[in-house]
Amino acid sequence: MFLEKLHQIKAFVLDIDGVLTDATVHVTETGEQLRRFNVRDGYAIQLALKRGFKICAISGGKSQGALLRLNTLGMADVYLGIAKKIDTYNKFVEDHGLSPEEILYMGDDIPDLPVMKLAGVPVCPADAVEEVKEISVYISPKGGGHGCVRDVIEKVLKVQDKWFDPNPVAGDSTIVSS
Repeated sequence: MFLEKLHQIKAFVLDIDGVLTDATVHVTETGEQLRRFNVRDGYAIQLALKRGFKICAISGGKSQGALLRLNTLGMADVYLGIAKKIDTYNKFVEDHGLSPEEILYMGDDIPDLPVMKLAGVPVCPADAVEEVKEISVYISPKGGGHGCVRDVIEKVLKVQDKWFDPNPVAGDSTIVSS
């Protein structure tokens, strides 16, 4: 049933803290807040965008570092400091002419519940709170910030025969000659 739903997916909507990150915030002595992102999630996001999928991030947090990271990956629809995610979700859906069945939403905590109830395919990381797990149609075996986004994007792209890239680009790689 879950895999069948993935044939219709055209967009991914993601929470940031606890989904794209491991829900940990490191605070420096100067008060700067640092988050850790998974580069494999980043690869999957870039590939999905290249394949024509829409990807949106909606977060209650206001991390400019997160905004920079996601913009660097090519994500234009990044919304920070959002207290009521459902309004932003509805605007994203309307702006891109999407239907609920075409959207996979990945959340991990209570603020994600209202949107997850609207999305066609609500999913979560392994370490999501119980209330989120209860309404998810798929629980990734990966935790937030540990490849759960890659897991679901890869599943969608494989089901739709869009995963393999014969000319992969590793934007952060360095070629070492001998």
